[in-house]
Amino acid sequence: MVAYVFPGQGAQFVGMGKNLFEQSSLSRDLFEKANEILGFRITDLMFTGTDEDLRQTKVTQPAIFLHSVILAASLGASFKPDMVAGHSLGEFSALVANKALTFEDGLRLVSARARAMQKACEMLPSSMAAIIGLEDHVVEEVCRSVGEIVVPANYNSPGQLVISGSVKGIEIVCGKLKAAGARRALPLKVGGAFHSPFMEPARVELAEAINVTSFNQPVCPIYQNATANRVTDPRLIKKNLIDQLTSPVLWTQSVQNMISDGAKTFIEVGPGNVLQGLISKIGKEVTVSGL
Repeated sequence: MVAYVFPGQGAQFVGMGKNLFEQSSLSRDLFEKANEILGFRITDLMFTGTDEDLRQTKVTQPAIFLHSVILAASLGASFKPDMVAGHSLGEFSALVANKALTFEDGLRLVSARARAMQKACEMLPSSMAAIIGLEDHVVEEVCRSVGEIVVPANYNSPGQLVISGSVKGIEIVCGKLKAAGARRALPLKVGGAFHSPFMEPARVELAEAINVTSFNQPVCPIYQNATANRVTDPRLIKKNLIDQLTSPVLWTQSVQNMISDGAKTFIEVGPGNVLQGLISKIGKEVTVSGL
């Protein structure tokens, strides 16, 4: 069975999607439709902008989404997923790929999500850090032990967990985890504490947009971040998508469940190759590649 997976924020690069635009009329049409929906020419920023342009959340998230879903669309009839999953933002790309969402609705939701998250980031100072080389339960225990809001945010692969929380809390936890033997406890250059209680205002705002959007019966299951479980019910897909903003990304668990359900080949669709590296660490018996 073939699983298609879609990357999240951080995979962007200047020039992303330009080859698709130049080589395919279908891709050009979709990019131009995206410019109209967003109300600005995101293609200019993607193809010839600066790194700083692409780091703006309102640009980054739609840009990665567009690169991923247009790349999948360009495959035509050869794109036949048995299952899909996406890392954080990538879950929206996956839901367009399995036809639970239309291209237009997916892009509108991603744009709404990006704006809501940006506003939440500006309300209170918060941050994230990557912890490498410790077992998950050690990181979880240290997060619980400090008098600040610090929580696991991304279970990326065995021995690699990202945490989210207050700036002070992240600093304290990083110090404690280094003392506990972490190979690295690296603060990340992000706008705020994604997948944590700090995103509650964004969750409320995004929930309004998701609840008025029509979701279709998908053509194949999606393994969602909030639960790591196989899902096909549109109502449950909506709930999990809303919960995702304040819940940890259970990526390790999702990949493990996909493998248990028969996935032998994983193909990453979108910019970069981060997910390929993570999946190789989670399931050494599977084949991993990118497009």
